[in-house]
Amino acid sequence: MAVTQVPSDVPFFDMERTDGGYKGPYERWKALEGIPTLRDYYVKDLLAVELTPWESRGGSGLFINLEGTQGFNDSYVYEVAPKESSNPVRHIYEETVYILKGHGATTVWTDENKKQTFEWQKSSFFAIPPNAWHQHFNLSGDEPARYYGMTAAPRVIDTFKSLDFVFNNPYVFADRFKGEDGYFREAERDERGSFKTNFVADVLGSAIMAETAGYHEGRGPGVRSTGFTLVNGTMHNHSSSWPVGVYKRAHRHGPGINVMMLRGTGYTLMWPGGYEDNPVRCDWGPGSVFVPGEGWFHQHFNTGSEPCLFLAIGWGSEKPKSGGGAWSSAKTGDEIMFEDEDPTIHRDYEAELARNGAKCKMGDVSPFCTAK
Repeated sequence: MAVTQVPSDVPFFDMERTDGGYKGPYERWKALEGIPTLRDYYVKDLLAVELTPWESRGGSGLFINLEGTQGFNDSYVYEVAPKESSNPVRHIYEETVYILKGHGATTVWTDENKKQTFEWQKSSFFAIPPNAWHQHFNLSGDEPARYYGMTAAPRVIDTFKSLDFVFNNPYVFADRFKGEDGYFREAERDERGSFKTNFVADVLGSAIMAETAGYHEGRGPGVRSTGFTLVNGTMHNHSSSWPVGVYKRAHRHGPGINVMMLRGTGYTLMWPGGYEDNPVRCDWGPGSVFVPGEGWFHQHFNTGSEPCLFLAIGWGSEKPKSGGGAWSSAKTGDEIMFEDEDPTIHRDYEAELARNGAKCKMGDVSPFCTAK
């Protein structure tokens, strides 16, 4: 069995200038892996991005470093061919995996004699325990399996500056995972409709069911959320859904929250200061992903004919930077009430709905709405 390890003699203490600029440990590691990096504000369709053979991992992949991550975390797309498997790998940084397509299984272990294997499908979501060996298998005979992984690799590799320490470390985080049975068994929802588990069989299906059983998020009419807390980790993820003809209040928080669209069509606006600072517009549909920057206000708009739903993947209160604020008006905190937003935001939204033959349903909450 091929096992992925990195050379122990990689000279990472000598930082080089490449192409005229500084290249830190994380960037140098990516260069050694031999697959490209996509850099942008968002990705329109993770299923459409082109992948490159990834020799050390098997299969093929693409690193994704979106602007809003700001070096806090990274992501990548990985694909394994029908009936094939990835090479086993371990690393001390945390990782989450969301299955974009396909049917397969993952084996996880810290002891060769005590392995756990669980199956997954499209829309499954799980966490890789830190420094646990893991290997992915495509169980389909004719369809590639593709997933989106988010990791803490940038800050961990840049902190220790040693690939041997990060990838060849024998330490076992026994308080996080010690091969216990049932570690990847999906837990039942709690009283708020949320999950506390290490494996979610179908995020999309679970979140849709929680549109009536989940908790009211409060950022707009009919907005509801479902939490997916991955046990013994620092990942605090949630889905959010909102109806046709509705958009959510603008808010801001810390860096590195990956927002992946699972259902619906629309757009998101992101801006660093005042709305007049030329907001970045991300037009999205299922398979899109974007990451708002640290302290960037962002606002999500449903322009389609069905409710929208996304999965936000990131760290919660345990991360080294603050994840949020007072959740009140931007006059005092990190959220902009509808009455305080720039009137052009609502005007442009109504125009977008009109082009799509949809009606605005913000009359009860927005003073700028003409559909009273």
